[in-house]
Amino acid sequence: MEKYYLAVDIGASSGRHMLASMKDGKMQLEEVYRFPNGMDNRNGTLCWDVERLFTEIKNGLKKCKEIGKIPVSMGIDTWGVDYVLLDKDDKILGDTVGYRDSRTEGMDGKVYEIISQDDLYARTGIQKQIFNTIYQLMAVKQSHPEYLEQAETILMIPDYFHYLLTGVKKNEYTEATTGQLISPKTNDWDYELIDMLGYNSKMFLPVSMPGTVVGDFTEEVQKEAGFNCTVVLPATHDTGSAVLAVPTNDDDAVYISSGTWSLMGIERKEADCSMASMKANFTNEGGYDHRFRYLKNIMGLWMIQSVKKEFTEDLSFAQICEMASKETIPSIVDCNDDCFLAPKSMIEAVQKFCRDTDQQVPETVGEISSVIYNSLAKCYGDTVKEIEDITGKKYSTIYVVGGGSNAGYLNELTAKYTGRKVSAGPSEATAIGNIIVQMLRDGVFASLPEARTCVKESFDVKMYE
Repeated sequence: MEKYYLAVDIGASSGRHMLASMKDGKMQLEEVYRFPNGMDNRNGTLCWDVERLFTEIKNGLKKCKEIGKIPVSMGIDTWGVDYVLLDKDDKILGDTVGYRDSRTEGMDGKVYEIISQDDLYARTGIQKQIFNTIYQLMAVKQSHPEYLEQAETILMIPDYFHYLLTGVKKNEYTEATTGQLISPKTNDWDYELIDMLGYNSKMFLPVSMPGTVVGDFTEEVQKEAGFNCTVVLPATHDTGSAVLAVPTNDDDAVYISSGTWSLMGIERKEADCSMASMKANFTNEGGYDHRFRYLKNIMGLWMIQSVKKEFTEDLSFAQICEMASKETIPSIVDCNDDCFLAPKSMIEAVQKFCRDTDQQVPETVGEISSVIYNSLAKCYGDTVKEIEDITGKKYSTIYVVGGGSNAGYLNELTAKYTGRKVSAGPSEATAIGNIIVQMLRDGVFASLPEARTCVKESFDVKMYE
């Protein structure tokens, strides 16, 4: 009888249920359910509707039952840094505020009154992003200190969904590291740092590693879904899962997990918390089996997704790529500039950046898209050189996984700006990585190298030079 494993992969703009099984030594992947996601503006605050998202998770489970493909295990992955605070009755305190909300403005200064930015990096190895959990909690401390006092538990978003499915609370490691409160030496919460900041250390549960069994569905979920299932922790941070699906066993591979964000880096056995690493703006996020994802956050396809919504024509990404490829506009923007994080108009933000830097201002759909794609590829080129300078190694191939691996024009530009071969695919890397952890736990694969070899043989990979 065929065994199925379910990955629920929830990104900033959509979520999907992906079923996997093995056939003739290859992994088969099937999308069974998809749903939209996005932050809601509630009285001027950008929030996640976690109640609706959990309903969608259960809707996807019902779909599995409907088509007669019942998974033996499942796991959920999402974006990083966001969380819920639960009170003594396990009710959420306040709104589930999203990382693009402006409440963290100035919170870095409040944190640095207690610990300097240099010392914070030396302790955690995590690059400063104003939306990191450490700054979000400082915002809560400033505006709603009672929430921190009343909180019995902090659960990151995927941890919360796993709790709703099973009634069991666990803090998963890869997701926890994104918040800038984990020690890369102990691979556990930095409780001394948490106490220094006044964040109520009792609400932080011990950290659990990918592959840990959370539990079975609660009776209520079983009744609603129509079946029982074992919930297994994947690398619950979507990039942590995506990196597992990089189709090579070369320990020196450079990858780009390309989606709403572009995460570009390498895997390392030890974190680099040096000042040189901090100045280059690299981060040491936790990975499977305590591997460190040494990478740089780049704004990514968020920029093109945003302008697509503003274009008057209803264009596909393929059409936008085609129009961009015909342009010769030389303007380049800094994709990592904060002005592109959550602008009211991405088109105006791109135009203003070009205007302010005395470059040609893009006007048409093709020009605007060309500037964004070329800027992303240039950023990739700059970043691979930085990785080489820091590690003292040379890299011949860049492995692009995730949705951005389908963007042929961007892959061509990446090869051009980096001067490296580009391996593009698989596009569903996050779901595949999620499932790899479940299959490793179930004995389908004996090791991660065996799983990655299977990925290479199971999914289409396209080369660009």
